[in-house]
Amino acid sequence: MKARIHITLKDGVLDPQGKAIQHALGTLGFSGVEGVRQGKYIEIDLAETDKSNAAETVEKMCKKLLSNMVIENYSITID
Repeated sequence: MKARIHITLKDGVLDPQGKAIQHALGTLGFSGVEGVRQGKYIEIDLAETDKSNAAETVEKMCKKLLSNMVIENYSITID
């Protein structure tokens, strides 16, 4: 099974990297960009064959290591 995890900053958390990307896009001529938020995308190949067990395991991974629960949100897709 494959787990796909999207991690983003929570609303209200400052995103200096997103601001830098927004500025760079403007200097490259991309006008009208009103905001940019950056995040992380992680894929994990799992030996697990039960989707429920895989989701539970990846949830634990996110809480213990992959995301900072104070400032980040995450979403998990299991295929």
